Amino acid sequence: QVQLVESGGGLVQAGGSLRLSCVVSGDTVSNYAVGWFRQAPGKEREFVAGITTKGNGGYGDSVKVRFTISRDNTKNTVYLQMNELRVDDTANYICASKKYSGDMILIGAYDAWGQGTQVTVSS
Repeated sequence: QVQLVESGGGLVQAGGSLRLSCVVSGDTVSNYAVGWFRQAPGKEREFVAGITTKGNGGYGDSVKVRFTISRDNTKNTVYLQMNELRVDDTANYICASKKYSGDMILIGAYDAWGQGTQVTVSS
């Protein structure tokens, strides 16, 4: 079964940058679509970004332009580059996967989830 482990979170000042990593194991990562979500206290889980097996990315409106999703299949890893961070970006960031090779950016169809990595942005 596929497993996902996130890393790269931490404390950063507003305007700074972080790069999150999601390592996928247990299967061939190149066959999986991967997405990033975030969950903050008192808020609903929010779709952040998704990437297809071909490397095409899509983004939620709140992070478009500031965030970039990418993948390196040789390292079994999907990245989320986060720039111009804002205080309201503070959340637990979770990656998810689905064995899917189509062209759609998946939002609600993921069936494997990681535990998350905490991102805290200070003013």
